[in-house]
Amino acid sequence: MQTVEIYTSPTCGYCHAAKRLLTMKEVSFIEYDLMQQPEKRDEMLSRANGRHTVPQIFVGDTHVGGYDDMAALERSGKLDPLLAG
Repeated sequence: MQTVEIYTSPTCGYCHAAKRLLTMKEVSFIEYDLMQQPEKRDEMLSRANGRHTVPQIFVGDTHVGGYDDMAALERSGKLDPLLAG
């Protein structure tokens, strides 16, 4: 199982949706709350090629993108293989 990291904000509905999807799939993840850990914002910007919205989701070394991107992978059947590594 790949390591999943997600950069979030507590007021972000898409962040909550992304975490719900991962939890439903019984995938554990490391969450970086940018309100609690503002120093992680520069790290996120660098890893996400300048994308500044949350959530930003990473599976291993792969930048998935935001919730819509992850949901599209799920609908196309590509999320599970990515998570499995």
